[in-house]
Amino acid sequence: MVTLWSIVESSGGDRPDRGARRCPVFLGTHTPKLDEKGRFFLPAKFRDELDDGLVITRGQDRCLAIYPTETFVETTREIAKGSVSVKKVRDYQRMLAAGASDTTPDKQGRVMIPSMLRRYAGLDKEIVVVGAITRVEVWDATEWEKYSEAQEEIFADMNEEVFAEQ
Repeated sequence: MVTLWSIVESSGGDRPDRGARRCPVFLGTHTPKLDEKGRFFLPAKFRDELDDGLVITRGQDRCLAIYPTETFVETTREIAKGSVSVKKVRDYQRMLAAGASDTTPDKQGRVMIPSMLRRYAGLDKEIVVVGAITRVEVWDATEWEKYSEAQEEIFADMNEEVFAEQ
């Protein structure tokens, strides 16, 4: 079922080769468990957008980021425009690609997180899966709690800063 916030449609403008396309919007906080094989049940509301494939990679703040494959490819196209003669660009490209793993959820909606990425994010059994608008983030439950509490205190101030830059 498609809900109002599950997709955002953007117009293709005057270009005949581009029609309206779906841009997923991921919302909410979920607390599935990580099993002994490193799998978790993807929240049902995210499955339609990720069933065709997804990419798991390192996120900021020691979490993991999960993107629909198409979104990740679009992101990497932008990143690839950076000059490889710039060290920070090379470093970012390497870290993003070296930590990325493409997969599809199994028939039960489970996603397996590679051990290298579980170690990076410090994931054990208790995890939090967060909709972060353009991506899904996977956090260690304790780390998410600390992060969330710290950010809640300054959330109102962030609104002014984030939208003042646009």
